[in-house]
Amino acid sequence: MSMAAYSSYTQWYCEGHLASYVRTMKSSGGMLNLLEGAPPAGDMSDPPVPDLVLHYDMMGGFGVTADLGSGRFSATSRPGNFLLAAPNFANSISIDNHHHIRTIAFPIAYWTRLLEDTLDRVSSLDFGALHRGPFTSTIIQSAQRNLWRLCDEEGAPSRLLAQAAGCEILAELCRLVGSPFTSARGGLAPWAQRRCLELMRERLSEDISLDELAAEVRLSPFHFARMFKQSVGVPPRVHLTRLRVEKACDLLETTDLQVTEIAQEVGYSSNQVLARVFLKHLHMSPSDYRRAVRHPVRSIVLQ
Repeated sequence: MSMAAYSSYTQWYCEGHLASYVRTMKSSGGMLNLLEGAPPAGDMSDPPVPDLVLHYDMMGGFGVTADLGSGRFSATSRPGNFLLAAPNFANSISIDNHHHIRTIAFPIAYWTRLLEDTLDRVSSLDFGALHRGPFTSTIIQSAQRNLWRLCDEEGAPSRLLAQAAGCEILAELCRLVGSPFTSARGGLAPWAQRRCLELMRERLSEDISLDELAAEVRLSPFHFARMFKQSVGVPPRVHLTRLRVEKACDLLETTDLQVTEIAQEVGYSSNQVLARVFLKHLHMSPSDYRRAVRHPVRSIVLQ
């Protein structure tokens, strides 16, 4: 396959000479692609791909000489550093030691369309100075850690999770280069909040997205996410999880559906995912919950 024939960074990494070093790969339907790898020292140069690529250094201690889209540099990376590769640019990268990275690739066509009402000077998702060497951000570090943790708990990232994490990371990148998103003030109008909550309940079993909820109340996804949190107190993804747990509890208590059926009914891919969510939020399995609510006296005795 020629250098220009790759449609994404993930395709290049997973089909090229680094494929054997891939540890984890997760995708959310063209919104975000997550990749974890631990390659040795060597040439990491990649062809131009239509992704903005954010690398997170998990272990540090390697020297990097590179041009990621805004001039050549040499630096030593430390744990927690980020490197940002510009889209549609043939990156030149040489690493002098083995390393462990987590990568988030943003397809630029999707994100420029999603945030067209929000992006200003960086509408091409080219972040100038941030492509010139390692940098740090506690906000991005927290966002990517939460993203990976939730993916581990729930499997492939939901659209709501991927879009919320992407908006948060891109907003911080914009702030770091002096082009912050204009924050929306105030919360959702009562009718907008009511309609969004109704829609989330109606489509509980579906992989509903942030842009679908935002379009329902005629807002950009970024502004909607901020305003929803101000009105409801938690981000849309967290509220959706609460609704799913509540519905699952109701079905466990009032029906004889199998746990696998209940998981699908509330939007989870398997009973294992539902079990992890229950363990996190209720500190018990779905089956234990069903026994506890249906046979409370017996459950107390067994404990």
